[in-house]
Amino acid sequence: MSNAHSIPFRAILRHLLLIVGASIMLAPFIWMISTASKPQTEVFSSELHLIPHQFALWDNLREAFAKANLLRFLLNGVIVTVSIFVLQVMVALPAAYALAKLRFLGRETLFALVLFGILIPPQATAIPVFLLLHEVGLLDSYAALVLPFTISVFGIFLMRQFFKTVPDDLVDAARMDGISEFGIVWRVMLPAAIPAVTAFGIFSVVAHWNDYFWPLIVLNSEQLRTPPLAVAHFRNNEAGTSYGPLMAAAMVIIAPLVIAFLFAQRRFIEGITLTGIK
Repeated sequence: MSNAHSIPFRAILRHLLLIVGASIMLAPFIWMISTASKPQTEVFSSELHLIPHQFALWDNLREAFAKANLLRFLLNGVIVTVSIFVLQVMVALPAAYALAKLRFLGRETLFALVLFGILIPPQATAIPVFLLLHEVGLLDSYAALVLPFTISVFGIFLMRQFFKTVPDDLVDAARMDGISEFGIVWRVMLPAAIPAVTAFGIFSVVAHWNDYFWPLIVLNSEQLRTPPLAVAHFRNNEAGTSYGPLMAAAMVIIAPLVIAFLFAQRRFIEGITLTGIK
């Protein structure tokens, strides 16, 4: 009897903890939407309230688009993140396939180096990469934003873990059909790895869409600014203390990420789950 009563209690406690955790994580976004919906007088009001007395979201959005070229900044973000993700997949899939399915001398050593590479933060290599881009004349360009991130050691690790779950019989059957090793990667392994690729895509796009450090270093031209750099520029030089338009611009910047995750969440969960199965 006590066990029967303990199960609902544990379930209630678990859900309460999840609700509290979700509330803490969602609180900044709720406050952002609330501020973006308020006129300037309510933003600086001493009265604390989430629901605005006067709804001013559309006015703040119009002012945000009038003061900053948000569509251009969003386009830059799409170009950079999609380019990085495509190049990362083109490198990560063959490398992960080799580490998971091919037998060669030094395979485990190479995989250990991949794991070691995950531990190195990008800030540690920023100065030599910056000097290299300066020498070849690629600073202040899309190439400067994309090329340093074409190899993702995390992507190689994630794909390798997923490929370990693919039966060797499937690879052997493809070889018996005369498919080359690269053909197996793109015609056999890639379709099977769509959940893992989707999961990695979420990580990659979010990381590089929100990247503020690297674009700040390599860019000078305003027309190449990515969304985070654009919001910082909007706040410092354009909006000043006009937090309503600033929060409206931030809403526009994060909206593509939220929409993309909502569409890909099922594949994302599958990819994360399956990469842990060996």
